[in-house]
Amino acid sequence: MTGKLITIEGTEGAGKSTNLKVIEDTLREANIEFITTREPGGTLLAENIRKLLLEKGSEIIHEKTEVLLMFASRMQHLSQLIEPALNRNIWVVCDRFTDASFAYQGYGRGLDLSIISSLKDIVHPQITPDLTIVLDVPVKIAMDRVRKRGKLDRFEQENLNFFNKIRNGYKEIVKNNRDRCIPIDASKSMKVVEKAIRGSVMEFIKKHN
Repeated sequence: MTGKLITIEGTEGAGKSTNLKVIEDTLREANIEFITTREPGGTLLAENIRKLLLEKGSEIIHEKTEVLLMFASRMQHLSQLIEPALNRNIWVVCDRFTDASFAYQGYGRGLDLSIISSLKDIVHPQITPDLTIVLDVPVKIAMDRVRKRGKLDRFEQENLNFFNKIRNGYKEIVKNNRDRCIPIDASKSMKVVEKAIRGSVMEFIKKHN
């Protein structure tokens, strides 16, 4: 594989959608061919699984069911979209990837991290993001942003304790993966956050393009 995989991570309300565009603009300016996608989702089947995961129904989803659905979606996403693009030297920008499974289902739900590691080894043993932008923002600020958007999905309806666990999980992920994870303080002004992301992506491009 010659293409690069760039991911952006963070809790709900961290500003991933807005700052994803900063990554896209930076790649365009460098004349790099890329596609943008998201998780869960990215293909027709994976998007259908996304609906199952995000809709608040009458039946409680078991945490192991949740993580298995996430990786089922990811397997389809990788085989149908991500891997073919990387093999054609097309870069991939993805809104969330397996770090989110460790943060949400592992640290958030309390699922044994070894289970997630095993699923990762099954689904993508040879693929790891080349660069991961991790947006960090205090949970209360993040959830205030989310509530202003309107209707909440199943994850967004969780309590603050759940998101504090996720935030702490992302901090652990950054600490253990300093070679690829760039933490960004997303509580700062949009201009400051954008500058930090653009600088990190440009530095990465210089090293790998």
